Amino acid sequence: MRDVNLEPNVTFIYSAGISACGNGEQWQRALSLLSTLREAAAVPDLVSINAAISACEKGRQWQKSLSLLRDALESMLEPNVVSYSAGISACRHGDQWQRALTLVRGMRMARLEPSVITITLGSARARQVGNGSKFCCFMTRCWLGP
Repeated sequence: MRDVNLEPNVTFIYSAGISACGNGEQWQRALSLLSTLREAAAVPDLVSINAAISACEKGRQWQKSLSLLRDALESMLEPNVVSYSAGISACRHGDQWQRALTLVRGMRMARLEPSVITITLGSARARQVGNGSKFCCFMTRCWLGP
């Protein structure tokens, strides 16, 4: 019988834990797991970062969500649509629609196409604060040009 390497993927295991904490609205524990992952000399991947961004979003911690997104950008992880959508949703919860628009602009610069969810999150919040038409104009300029 062949020897099979059953070494656990530490980052994968931590990512699952971070995601579970987010689903349980335990954003503090999610961040603690992310910190522990870093201390274990393992490099968090985009899945673990996205799980932490989402956990903070669910916990209405927009500042922490944006901080994690910024950390991902600085560490060259190349955030994806999931990363930006969670950040936009966090901004929506924190009444930070202008920051949400900045994230949409960042998606455009990264050549990422927004999902229907991304657009819905941004436009719903902009409408709530009376800036629905401004958001729609911004989205049009971002994706169709001036």
